[in-house]
Amino acid sequence: MELTKENISQEILLKAFNHMMLAKAMADIYEENRNTTKYVHSTSRGHEAIQLATAYQLTKDDWVSPYYRDESLLLGIGFEPYRLMLQLLAKADDPFSGGRSYYSHPSSREEDKPKIIHQSSATGMQTIPTTGVAQGIKYIQEFNLQQFENNPVVICSLGDNSVTEGEVSEAFQFAALHQLPIIFLVQDNEWGISVTKEEARTADAYDFVAGFTGLNRMRVDGTDFVESFEVMKNAVDFVRNERKPLVVCAKTVLIGHHTSGVRREFYRDEADLEKHRAKDPGNILRKRLLESGIDEDLLKQIEKKARLEAEQSFQKAIEAEDPKPETVEDFVFAPTPITEEMGKRVPENAGEKIVMVDAAIHAIQELMWKHPEALLYGQDVGERIGGVFRETVTLGQKFGNKRVFNTAIQEAYIIGSTVGMSAVGLKPIVEVQFADYIYPGINQLVTEISKSSYLSGGKFPVSNIIRVPTGAYGGGGPYHSGSVESILANIKGIKIGYPSNAADFKGLLKAAYYDPNPVVMLEHKGLYWSKVPGTDEAKTIEPDEDYILPFGKANIILDADPTEIEKGRTLLIVTYGMGVYWAKEAAKSFDGRVEIIDLRTLIPLDEKLVFERVKLHGKCIVLTEEPIQNSFAEAFANRISKNCFRNLDLPVETVGALNLPAVPINLALEKEMLPNAEKLKEKIAEMFTL
Repeated sequence: MELTKENISQEILLKAFNHMMLAKAMADIYEENRNTTKYVHSTSRGHEAIQLATAYQLTKDDWVSPYYRDESLLLGIGFEPYRLMLQLLAKADDPFSGGRSYYSHPSSREEDKPKIIHQSSATGMQTIPTTGVAQGIKYIQEFNLQQFENNPVVICSLGDNSVTEGEVSEAFQFAALHQLPIIFLVQDNEWGISVTKEEARTADAYDFVAGFTGLNRMRVDGTDFVESFEVMKNAVDFVRNERKPLVVCAKTVLIGHHTSGVRREFYRDEADLEKHRAKDPGNILRKRLLESGIDEDLLKQIEKKARLEAEQSFQKAIEAEDPKPETVEDFVFAPTPITEEMGKRVPENAGEKIVMVDAAIHAIQELMWKHPEALLYGQDVGERIGGVFRETVTLGQKFGNKRVFNTAIQEAYIIGSTVGMSAVGLKPIVEVQFADYIYPGINQLVTEISKSSYLSGGKFPVSNIIRVPTGAYGGGGPYHSGSVESILANIKGIKIGYPSNAADFKGLLKAAYYDPNPVVMLEHKGLYWSKVPGTDEAKTIEPDEDYILPFGKANIILDADPTEIEKGRTLLIVTYGMGVYWAKEAAKSFDGRVEIIDLRTLIPLDEKLVFERVKLHGKCIVLTEEPIQNSFAEAFANRISKNCFRNLDLPVETVGALNLPAVPINLALEKEMLPNAEKLKEKIAEMFTL
């Protein structure tokens, strides 16, 4: 890129010097009060120049993702030392997380400042959610969904050693391919905790990104404020006007510790420390100011005043209240408006029954007609084939390739980008092609999505739908037949739907859309088209457009005979997905003696209904397609036992697949591994004889 020189006013230079002295005073005070600053933290010492130069370019329409060493950036956009220190000391009024997260892990929707999505400690992981913000802004501007005073610019800050993370490359690739308005600000201080650049990488970020066609790049001495300001002014102006992505590789130094927990003396020798101290941004700016004629006494006065402000802020923060213990469970989920079943499940003059896959297509189609903020993307979901199971067919043709489109094979990006898309007010519906391939996206699901609402104090719940075709049938083999609900159910902060029929599927998708929280929809491939023998009842009359089925409402799909219940001769099966059809088939052999509950959603889970019915029957089987050991079903069976112990005639049993690492492709082996109606009948008969 061609650079233009900027005239930097004395006012800006003095402002930067003041902020640098504040950052230094804060770091010194933290070090002097190690017993008080007991929570792990990093400071921006050595990075102040590039961070302030960046901050001063930003407007309230922009978005920025600072990483954990970016306190100077936060000072530069207007956060006072006191408010930063509230997070340092994990106080109740910490504006970012309410005492839940580390220092310099911001999140902000303050109207007069650039916006900041939830920031995690996982280095490099912020690149995908932040690129999702830029993706969302491009979408908003293309469809004219919102007006801005300034074309928004998105800045993602990261350290050079984190560029080696694979997910960073996914973000670079998507930003370059789609020409998104984002700056990746890479701060290179040559260290990755105790790992040197020579140990960690073949090139710095500038050389590394050369192969990403369409990704512009610049270098800058990030210790020199004047040079940094000029470069960042050009960078931001370029992205604001050209709407193209850019990498800025800023050379910085590390004057402080990696963190308060990993101190510099643990791994650095004096020669390295002296080399870094020689490039202290504060000293460089001081020298420039003196050379330009600024009186030294003024600079000393600024430094003294900064120290006093930092001391007073620190004392005030110490005296601030801690969070109340009873607030510990606040903000796991944002409140959902969907609490009751609405609309007509079986409309008058209803037509033929439809298969589950069509119920989903119709639900999404109705939502997208109604809501321009809705869009759908993933692998092969575009108009050419409309999903490998034809689960999105016709949608691409109806809504165009800016609202329904294919992505590369990037499960982490597909999942993680929904954080940023949601933050700017969109509703992304994304798809992972098979449950077996959700694992590359688990990092984003756990680290970024599930924690976003909780650690941002409710400011950034991630409103998305992640569709995941799951389950085994017909020789799908070890990488296309997996069940993943136990892994997902262990991720706190997400919701999980698992419909077993078309009507439930449509109603749950509508509920998921209007829910402000992240939703994973597990969709059994064998039920999509009712091709598996015995699954015809997965087809239902299609509910009307207004039909919504709340999460957390299980359904009794087969009643036991009241007379048999009274005699104590009945049993309850609790299941979901394909298990519904194995249970229905098995129940035919025990006339009136089996009741079946279809859970419909796994998180939230309708424990109330299950416990009530278990206490009535005294016997219970939890049925799943997953291998039993350490499964969701086994854990739920334990909770049922604990809550219903006095009413049980027998221990709660679980029925599921054999404890194998994968579903074998051979049909005979697949059958041997999986549960089915016959195996379930044997267990029911055994329980009735005890």
